[in-house]
Amino acid sequence: MNSPTPALDEPTPWAAIRNGVLAGVAMLALLLPPGVPGPASASQVMAPLAPAPLRMADLGDADASSDLRHMANWIANSGDHAAMPFVVIDKRAARLYVFDAQARLLDHTPVLLGSAHGDDSVPGIGDKAIADVRPEERTTPAGRFKGQRGLNIGGEDVVWVDYDAAVSMHRVRAIVPKERRLQRLASETADDNRISYGCINIPVAFFDAHIAPTFSVQRAMVYVLPEQKTLQTVFGVQAPEPAQAERAHGHLAQMIR
Repeated sequence: MNSPTPALDEPTPWAAIRNGVLAGVAMLALLLPPGVPGPASASQVMAPLAPAPLRMADLGDADASSDLRHMANWIANSGDHAAMPFVVIDKRAARLYVFDAQARLLDHTPVLLGSAHGDDSVPGIGDKAIADVRPEERTTPAGRFKGQRGLNIGGEDVVWVDYDAAVSMHRVRAIVPKERRLQRLASETADDNRISYGCINIPVAFFDAHIAPTFSVQRAMVYVLPEQKTLQTVFGVQAPEPAQAERAHGHLAQMIR
């Protein structure tokens, strides 16, 4: 038996429900005080949240490797530096970059590093006399360190990177002429910047202008990039996702404009 067909002017059950909802919304709108927003629509409730904007390090027009840029951006975006100034040392490029607490590059400079390639300090190296450190043990360790200003055994003010391993940042010392440390710093290539026992040698003027003030009243972070290991192995930093890289590229393009 066929069901009766409703008359055109007779509301169906669904039409009655719809009319009732609309009447309720209209009544609620009349009861709400002026300035109070009404109920959100379904499209407003279900709208996806916009992705959080990436915070990028500001390197300006500095010449820097992709690893250096990726690491600096990761530090800025993750807040790993705990709102402190920080230094990043690119061992492959033999170059040091100083950033303020807002991840803005202050300046950069070539540096001298340990003559032995590698990313780890030999266990117990800090207890050895300089004369007893073998050539293959003269590495500048990679990693994340809380730098702190202090004095070395000769009374010189330095910034300790890894105190236990006796690794510090200090002014370059041109004591042994045949080592040509000043000439190595001035050369255009990083190939001859491996000469120290593991410490980071910095040009005197740069140390006095940037390193000493940065570490004079507070501690700051020091990140030494690896030359044999990966950023992920040393710091847990992964390569950016495609969407993240695209947003970062757009952000940088805006900065350039």
